Amino acid sequence: MFAVRALRLAGCLMAIAPAAHAQGQAAQNQPQAAVPQSPGAEYRIGPGDELQIFVWKNPELSTQAPVRPDGRITTPLVQDMQAQGKTTTELAASLRDALSAYIQQPVVNVVVRTVAAPNNAAAIRVVGAAATPKTVPYRKGMTVLDVMIDVGGLNPFAAGNRARLIRQSNGQYATYPLRLADLVKNGNMKANMELMPGDVIQIPQRGF
Repeated sequence: MFAVRALRLAGCLMAIAPAAHAQGQAAQNQPQAAVPQSPGAEYRIGPGDELQIFVWKNPELSTQAPVRPDGRITTPLVQDMQAQGKTTTELAASLRDALSAYIQQPVVNVVVRTVAAPNNAAAIRVVGAAATPKTVPYRKGMTVLDVMIDVGGLNPFAAGNRARLIRQSNGQYATYPLRLADLVKNGNMKANMELMPGDVIQIPQRGF
């Protein structure tokens, strides 16, 4: 009797093991959710922000500096410094390191005087049949998918695969086709593309 029970138990374990392995594999294949930024997180500098930079006992080095669309700033003695994505403390540390080549033990403070308005010249505009048509502040490396997530995707009446990207360059406008339905609904990353400051995404509605 004991031998029969042992055989039955072994059979049950053999049946459970493949299922458990499959569940483990499925869990590993699930995409990881993005970790949300806590409400109390420090503000990170973005394009279009206006910064006030103070260098203690060096008024000639203290200045106001706008963050360019490429996310960088220019200050006296530091011609090209990445600012986008940094906190004011991190940027002050970067400037202090750069200025150490010219002055001894510089003390640097950075203050954000004005935050870029969403409708500034660098912003991305989404018009037409988006879930929430609006203007999205531009940041370096931003893609069409980033913007579509920000606006909530397409509305139910959108002709996503007939969307267009309108871009101005040297005073001329160029139009590029966008297959937003393939990108947003089907996850076709070949339909994604990097954006430039001032781009406009135009989404038409389906005909009825």
